[in-house]
Amino acid sequence: MHVGLVGCGLIGRRRAEVLSRFPGDGMVVVADVVEASAHALAGELGCEGTGDWQQIATRSDVDAVIVATTHDWLAPVAAEILAQGKHVLVEKPMARNAEEAEAILRSASEHAIVKVGFNHRHHAAVSKAREVFDQGVIGRLLFIRCRYGHGGRPGYDKEWRADRQKSGGGELLDQGIHAIDLCRWFLGDFGEVSSFTATYVWGAQEGDTVAERSSPTVSAGVEDNAFALFRTTAGQVASLHASWTQWKNLFSLEIFGEEGYLIVEGLGGSYGREFLKVGRRNMVGGAPQEEVLKFADVDISWEAEWREFAAAVAEGRQPLGNGDDGYQALRVVCGAYEAARTGRVVRL
Repeated sequence: MHVGLVGCGLIGRRRAEVLSRFPGDGMVVVADVVEASAHALAGELGCEGTGDWQQIATRSDVDAVIVATTHDWLAPVAAEILAQGKHVLVEKPMARNAEEAEAILRSASEHAIVKVGFNHRHHAAVSKAREVFDQGVIGRLLFIRCRYGHGGRPGYDKEWRADRQKSGGGELLDQGIHAIDLCRWFLGDFGEVSSFTATYVWGAQEGDTVAERSSPTVSAGVEDNAFALFRTTAGQVASLHASWTQWKNLFSLEIFGEEGYLIVEGLGGSYGREFLKVGRRNMVGGAPQEEVLKFADVDISWEAEWREFAAAVAEGRQPLGNGDDGYQALRVVCGAYEAARTGRVVRL
């Protein structure tokens, strides 16, 4: 494929570097609102650079576009590019809310492929967990627990992610949506949600009590912690704690079935080496039989995700983590925000 890129920040650069490992695909043009950033990356890649992303939307020599902007531009850019008949890989969370995500899907032409950047599905341990689950090893699913977070950095509350107009929300939308997508992948759609959000550190006002920092009516910033419960119509429950005050980075996904469990921990790098525990319940009581699978301390998810996107385009099929997956995950996020704001269980 001939590829364009909109957004030359950290994630855009990572996507471009991954693409360079696929000799059958090539970057044609990159764009950024900071034109100097676009030209700098273009110089490194040996392609064109521009400050006008709309040029990419109408170019006949571009087959697919990676959209890696701030959250407020994900939907308008992706929608315009899809309307021109091109394929799109749009970074998570796809949009600031479900309404914007729905507009993206309405803009897609009949044959355009939409993939959301849910790269966590492609982490080695998560992918293996899904394979083991599909083999029926742990039986019917009962519940899922997920903890995911990092500790921010000095000035984090002054960055664009803490600006609700640009980001659409805080940690629930930023990292929590990855966890929601994984829970949906295993459990299916949720029927109801309840949640609490809080701004404990990043954006909280000095002198506020813990109760004030947890009140959606007091904090004007975005949440740095989210605590949520999601339930399917069959009664299965997923619990999530997503945090920007997890001072040592953590990813933990626990999937329990009638006959055993799957526990994924680590994402490589600062989150620690990936491993998967496969537990088989002792049906006569006592300790389960447990197998631990360890994976190389290398994040393969980005390459695996691009390979899946390219294959879906070539085969004319829906990719893993498609546009509807992004839309449904955002419906859950919006429901969680409503539940935190109203103090009620929200039906989805």
